[in-house]
Amino acid sequence: MSETILKATNISKTYGEHKALDKVSIEIKRGMIYGLIGENGAGKSTFMRTIMGLININEGEIELFGETGAKGLQHARRRMGQSIETPALYPELTARENLRVQAANGGVSEREIDDLLRLMNLQSTNKKKAKNFSLGMRQRLAIASTLITNPEFLILDEPTNGLDPSGIVEMREIIQRLVRERGITVLLSSHLLDELSQVATHYGILHDGKLINELSKEDLSRETRQHIELETTEVEKAVTVLDEIGVSDYEVINKTEINIYEQLDNVASINRSLVLNDVTVSRIGTTRQKLEDYFLQLTGGNNHA
Repeated sequence: MSETILKATNISKTYGEHKALDKVSIEIKRGMIYGLIGENGAGKSTFMRTIMGLININEGEIELFGETGAKGLQHARRRMGQSIETPALYPELTARENLRVQAANGGVSEREIDDLLRLMNLQSTNKKKAKNFSLGMRQRLAIASTLITNPEFLILDEPTNGLDPSGIVEMREIIQRLVRERGITVLLSSHLLDELSQVATHYGILHDGKLINELSKEDLSRETRQHIELETTEVEKAVTVLDEIGVSDYEVINKTEINIYEQLDNVASINRSLVLNDVTVSRIGTTRQKLEDYFLQLTGGNNHA
């Protein structure tokens, strides 16, 4: 069984009468890239701050690397890195000099700094000062700073926020390399499911402070993959026909809907078989649910500031 890195059980946090987190339970195992998805104000940053110990919880329990309690969590958090708060970069210093400052008390060698600069695609910045960096470069330098202590668990709050398309792709690749090459487990957040789907292995969907769904990359792919949508008032009869004509990969959604995940090019043939067997077909057609539509469907389509 994979080692559990984080186990949050029924975490609640209130501000006055507002419940920023409402009994949120999440378990993250070693090697995961866990994407926390939610609209602005859903509770993503609050959850991350509670895990880092930046804010206190009102209810629930946090377990990190098997440790609980104030002293245990304090010890466990030494094995973590985070880019939640605005990173303390020195604008007048180069990328290398910034990392040297961060490494001053950690006994980190120049070779390790070289490795971090390469990992973050900052090895060619040379004498360029941080104040002249692009947003993407500053983001990568901030993450490099958190890696100085060789964390096993990294928390990134909206790491691609404000980046241009090429910067987003670069950040995704870096996160995947951290997991692949350094064995780091990652918790990151975004308000865009489509963006997270490109990098995360698991997802937790937050809405109004509540965790309303958890799913793996495979689950998400199945939920949103292309399929034939069949509407009929005679679901049981339709299922019998589908079985008879060799369609096995289907799902009965409710009393009037069936999703068919195979023979996508045979819509007309499937329809003909249903009609010939006296199944009333209200609608049939190929569709693919967009990731954002799926997210809006789960959250009720509400927008929060």
